[in-house]
Amino acid sequence: MGEIAVAREGHGPEVLLVHGGAGPRTTWGALAALSERWTMAYVHRRGYPPSPPPEECQDFEVDALDLAPLLVGRPHVVAHSYGVLGTLIATAADPGSVRSLTLIEPPLNYLVPGDAEVARLERIGDAVLTQGMEADPAELREFLRLTGAPLGDGPIPEKVIAGVRRAHGARPTSQARPRLDAIREAGVPVLVASGGHAAALERICDALAAVLAARRGVHPGAGHFVAAAPGFAPHLEAFWRTSEPRGAGT
Repeated sequence: MGEIAVAREGHGPEVLLVHGGAGPRTTWGALAALSERWTMAYVHRRGYPPSPPPEECQDFEVDALDLAPLLVGRPHVVAHSYGVLGTLIATAADPGSVRSLTLIEPPLNYLVPGDAEVARLERIGDAVLTQGMEADPAELREFLRLTGAPLGDGPIPEKVIAGVRRAHGARPTSQARPRLDAIREAGVPVLVASGGHAAALERICDALAAVLAARRGVHPGAGHFVAAAPGFAPHLEAFWRTSEPRGAGT
């Protein structure tokens, strides 16, 4: 497999940014000003140009293999949604390779067993990944709105349809079981962030923060794209600084 593309901007300690179903520009655009003090390294997962397409389908296990060599410089890592899964797998394999982890609204539904809303989120999410545009129309729209897709009352926009087709056939998130114990035992500083827009996602993030002994932040105002929420960027930067030598990132 060819290597994935990483676009770097700025100066200072490196921050590796791993997007989920939406591309890097949509996911991380609101953090661009941080490049004045940090090197922002924008990962393009397979299937997101200029990275090569996946050999078969989107797969968080393949993402983990792609991310592993990018951790050699011990960056801070910020991951969103589906991108959290590969990030956690890569980090668990070598916890000392990251300076800190920021995990934003990951689909780790198994952390909240017996919760009806979380179970529904898992079911409709897996349905969209396995059935694509053939998924139940009402549930497809529900899932797309939850994940921040720009939908009105009319037909689904072509750009959104293209995103569904790109994700179609991906390894279901319900199969992910990253070794969270390895990350916690290594003492990796972790921030778990959410947007306060969906009760199921809040419960998942609460549970993940508890397992990892992580800091917890809720930043409403941008839905699933928490990086664009008011106040998130300074909160994130303050978190990074706690893991930096004195004077770095300033």
